[in-house]
Amino acid sequence: MLRIVVLVSGGGTNLQAIIDSVAAGKITNTEIVGVISNNKTVKSLERARNAGIPAVSVSPKDFENRDIFNDALLDAVNELKPDLVVLAGFLVAIPPKMVAQYSNRIINIHPSLIPSFCGVGYYGLKVHEKVLERGAKVTGATVHFVNEGMDEGPIISQKAVYVEDGDTPEILQLRVMEQAEWILLPQAIDDIANGRIAVVDNKVVKNK
Repeated sequence: MLRIVVLVSGGGTNLQAIIDSVAAGKITNTEIVGVISNNKTVKSLERARNAGIPAVSVSPKDFENRDIFNDALLDAVNELKPDLVVLAGFLVAIPPKMVAQYSNRIINIHPSLIPSFCGVGYYGLKVHEKVLERGAKVTGATVHFVNEGMDEGPIISQKAVYVEDGDTPEILQLRVMEQAEWILLPQAIDDIANGRIAVVDNKVVKNK
């Protein structure tokens, strides 16, 4: 049984997709052992508790400096003894110490087709704003392992989503969630839980 911890910053729609997929049997061999947010007031914590999942907040605002916060975040994760850490809209840089300890055991969902519209400053609605500003015709989402770089880890899966005339950032964001994010992230967790993927030479390969 794969023990996963989900880290979130916002409303938790990707978290809800994971919870629902576990309940529906679309994610198998997996237990959500905890949810951690850097924001005490977000709906994601409520979603977790409604599903009977332990949920805590570890906020940078509660600590004297970022190093102390980083240690506290890592301690909170370690306490739950996860096999996999899932970043489901977590808008805090992962401490290098955590990346090293959980090498190829942290995954992230990013709302674009990496390497486009990613890296420093590209998060949340800002990604979709930039897609529309550039006049891109296709966007999408990417699930990838997390390494020391920003959105630079091995890519697990991607799904394209068309940009439509009249799109606003909010409309495009919802379409990317519905057509890509809420599909890709549960699928990636299920693949990992059932040993279907591996990282070889910094690339993800499917095990047959």
